[in-house]
Amino acid sequence: MAPLLLLLFLSLLPAAAVYLCCVRRYTGSAGAVLRRREPGRAEARGRSPLQDPWAPRLCGSGLRLFVHAANTAFGQIFLLPLLMRLNNLSLMRSLDIHEDPTFIPEVAAEVTEDKSEAKSTSDIIEQLIDGRSDSASNGFSFKGIKDYLECYRSGKLTPSQVAKNIIAVLEDCDKSTPPLRAIVQWDQEQIMLMAEASTVRYRNKCTLSYLDGIPVCLKEEFKVVPYHHRVGTVYLGTEPETEDATVAKKLREAGAIIIGVSNMHELGTGTTGCNPNRYHKIPRNPYKPNHFTGGSSSGSAAAVAAGLCPVAIGTDGGGSVRIPASLCGVVGLKGTFGRISSHGSLPLSYSTVSVGPICTSVADAAIVYSILAEPDPLYPYGLKQPKATLSDMCAPDLKGLKLGVDWTFFKACDAEVLSICEKAVEHLQSLGASVVEVSLPEMEEVRIAHVICILSEMRDFLQPDFNKHFQEMNLDTRANLALASQFTALDYITANRQRTRSMRFLQEIFTTVNCILTPGVASTAPRIYESDLLTGSNDLSFTVQSMRFMQLGNFTGIPGLVVPIGYSTAGLPISFQVMAKWWDEAVLLRIGLKLEQFRYQTKKPSIYYDILA
Repeated sequence: MAPLLLLLFLSLLPAAAVYLCCVRRYTGSAGAVLRRREPGRAEARGRSPLQDPWAPRLCGSGLRLFVHAANTAFGQIFLLPLLMRLNNLSLMRSLDIHEDPTFIPEVAAEVTEDKSEAKSTSDIIEQLIDGRSDSASNGFSFKGIKDYLECYRSGKLTPSQVAKNIIAVLEDCDKSTPPLRAIVQWDQEQIMLMAEASTVRYRNKCTLSYLDGIPVCLKEEFKVVPYHHRVGTVYLGTEPETEDATVAKKLREAGAIIIGVSNMHELGTGTTGCNPNRYHKIPRNPYKPNHFTGGSSSGSAAAVAAGLCPVAIGTDGGGSVRIPASLCGVVGLKGTFGRISSHGSLPLSYSTVSVGPICTSVADAAIVYSILAEPDPLYPYGLKQPKATLSDMCAPDLKGLKLGVDWTFFKACDAEVLSICEKAVEHLQSLGASVVEVSLPEMEEVRIAHVICILSEMRDFLQPDFNKHFQEMNLDTRANLALASQFTALDYITANRQRTRSMRFLQEIFTTVNCILTPGVASTAPRIYESDLLTGSNDLSFTVQSMRFMQLGNFTGIPGLVVPIGYSTAGLPISFQVMAKWWDEAVLLRIGLKLEQFRYQTKKPSIYYDILA
């Protein structure tokens, strides 16, 4: 009997295959049910709750096997669709959204009465420099712009002497065990040329700006003369760069000393900073060198936290400034979409990426922001932005400000993170601000739609590289781009319809509150394992956790600021995030100054170089 059944099964198999492949409709189903979204009306809370991802942490041989399988027909037809279903990445396919898509989250500035500021931006900056005091005045404090300026103005040190100290530190930090790997390209001659020119300006009392003589680094994603524009890879930037990105040019014009370009997650495709290729290696978290820095602006945050420079510039498409700043215990600002020019950086994701500074303090972030934030004729977005101001930043309290909190969303983090962040909210209340409970609608839809937009845009831009340099890419990058291949044009358009909805919801919310509060990152920095140093790793669970509070800002273009507010029991930094309406970075900086007062102590990182000592 059994042989007969087996024979019958085998005889029916070709017919079933022919039916499935050549007869049955594949392009849709009459029985499919789409959940209609009413235009302008938020879906009821609870319909699409935030979902924790399902995917094992992959490294070593397991990662190699997965990447190989994901890029085969089996992987594309069976494995990755299964992974998408398990992680809710096909959510947008079940929605019927009628709003027109918004492909670029550019928002016109509000027309307001022209009121001259009580104080000019330069007056406010002088007040910040004169009045800045770290929370740990008797203990450790990061050396910031104020400290450098005091040394230069008093004659205690010159920019040339500082540059020599930096060169000595750059030589030392990558000989240490483990190597820091924050700055991946630097040139002694270039550093000294900029420093000597600044020294002359200080001697002649004709400095160019508050950044004159201040050491800065830029993420390798930016073009910076004369370095290789590798963007974290081994195959890009084969020749030294001959043209500066706009931000690099502006920093030079301000008199800053560019000490080099900083490490990054390859092509910005991850949030750990794990980049094991031969030109980069994995940057270490200065607070705990066996932990990741976060990414993708990993080296920028590590350089600031380790004291190599008080200012670094990064890009943020899914938290890539704010995540590493949070995990390394420093300040990170993502401006409004288009606020700071991205011209001269690799356009990996044109609709989600903003440029921003990583700094030792909120005051330093304000100074850098005031210099970099303006329209750029070479960059198509932000051309009609309002003038960047620091209005009311130095107000003595927060009276009159309404701070929005969606407590259900706020609490989607580790218990240790939540405990400190709740106390930070109480601190802001004690300074006169009122806390208003708000509802951030459809956050699971925002999460999925942002992933679709950023991965689709990266996959589109990197298509030639994916074909030609596949074997030279890190395993993690190949895995992410293989997943990106699953998204369709329909997915991308629906995601951008969701963007329209989410931006309208935010516009309504910002009529009732001045800003939105969340934790910075939902967890602390993850550990580096030995296998990560060789093959890298792919940790979807951490990626989702780290981006949870970041994606809304990238997806809709609103600005966000992260400020360190404490430490875990293991000594790892914990940060707090403030987001505001488009073009209102000033209120972020005002609240950020008060958050710094909440941090009762600044712990000294395990790896720290005092350049001014």
